Amino acid sequence: MDEHVMELLGKSRAVVREGKIVEVTEPKVAYCPLFRKLHGMERITKEEVVKNLRYRMENFGLFTAKRKILDERTFATFGTSEIFFSCLKSSFLDAVVIAADCAGTVVTSNPKLVQGLGGRISGIVRTSPIPEVIERIEKEGGFVVSKNAEIDQIKGVLFAVDMGFKKIGVTLTTPEEAKACAEIEKSRAVKILKFAVHTTGVDWSLEDALLFDLITLCASKSLRDKLRGVLKAQAGEAIPIVAISDFGKLALLERAKDLDGILIISKPLPYLSENQPQPLV
Repeated sequence: MDEHVMELLGKSRAVVREGKIVEVTEPKVAYCPLFRKLHGMERITKEEVVKNLRYRMENFGLFTAKRKILDERTFATFGTSEIFFSCLKSSFLDAVVIAADCAGTVVTSNPKLVQGLGGRISGIVRTSPIPEVIERIEKEGGFVVSKNAEIDQIKGVLFAVDMGFKKIGVTLTTPEEAKACAEIEKSRAVKILKFAVHTTGVDWSLEDALLFDLITLCASKSLRDKLRGVLKAQAGEAIPIVAISDFGKLALLERAKDLDGILIISKPLPYLSENQPQPLV
């Protein structure tokens, strides 16, 4: 059965089968500054989640054979896919490992493919292979790690290393994955930019958080509290992307090089505006 599961606005969970939305859970976060800015959404409700997901499916083909896979437009100024886009374009990274609907874990050096696949999705939990989409991804320089569309980022990193890539970016969701990447760095003499995503609701120890190079704070109260005084750099103040390491800081600067209207200031970090997601969880 063609089934896709994704966590999105407010960390609600949606199930799509055969191109139809069949289940959406109640959101855990009621307000998101990003979606207020982009869509004028004052409150995240189950109905708004369905509306937004349907919009993505109709306009970008999510979870269908009509999936649009290439893009270079900015969705979030310092979004995960946007940072990877700039890092690939400048050769700061050789390749990135991302999770994509219809294909699972994908390795690519094509920045437009990264933005096309990553810029329109949220937290993909699991997905089903759609052959037409996989074929187009491969034609555009993407390597689909598992033909059954398995999402396994560590397998993707090893795939990239075996292909000869030396500077690899990867999206991760657990400290265990970050530890595995650190072991690969040591054993295979490569550099891996470990980017923690989809962190709403996590309660990691400081030790675990420090395993990453970059973290998107999403609506995580725990990370906002625990990372005070240890950050190297930050981009954004409502939903910050924070650099834990110098490698992460350099990645943020690569993205900044692509932008105009940049303000660089020195402040105690994390620096948070009053316009935060609500509630933080």
